[in-house]
Amino acid sequence: MDKNRKRMETMHRMRAKGLELFYQKGYHATSIDDILKELSLSKGAFYHHFKSKEDFFISITQHIITQKVYAMLVEPLAQDRSPVSMIIDTVTNALETAEHNSMDRGFMLGNFLTEFNRGDNEIVQYLKDILKIWEINLISVLKNGKSDGHIARHVNCEEVATYIIASFMGIRTMMVGNNARMLKYQYLQQLKTYLYALEQEKEIIV
Repeated sequence: MDKNRKRMETMHRMRAKGLELFYQKGYHATSIDDILKELSLSKGAFYHHFKSKEDFFISITQHIITQKVYAMLVEPLAQDRSPVSMIIDTVTNALETAEHNSMDRGFMLGNFLTEFNRGDNEIVQYLKDILKIWEINLISVLKNGKSDGHIARHVNCEEVATYIIASFMGIRTMMVGNNARMLKYQYLQQLKTYLYALEQEKEIIV
């Protein structure tokens, strides 16, 4: 039991440090030697746990990136309240972490999708699956909002979800190395205007 726990702790430490390096330098610019140096590991120790650098990154995607994106952008949507305010709060909180992070390099998932999107490989599929989870949950929240009378019936939920995802990924890129606070404010003001326009108008009873 202790041996298994130690192995899991070692793998978690390797994944966490690997993700930090890949995020800061990029996957292709990070070598196995870079990883080994940061972790003070031998090549034998690394290959005891992972078959290759690609296998290592897939493990990071499955165990860390998926959890991070889910906790930040999917889990907050599972609340029993107005979908518009819920989406706005979720995006606001996600941008808040970036605004105050001096090591910020953009939206992690977006960065890796851009880096790997040059070809159709296993890593791209894993990353796209994470994005799909976010998209599906946004669509579900919006459709439930239509059923509950919060969102206007004419709204195309799939199109709205696409816009939210694309605009979020775009503003995260713009915030890197620029006036993050001002950009966040400007983006959220326009996002709120857009989302509030989707709400079902309430009948005024006189």
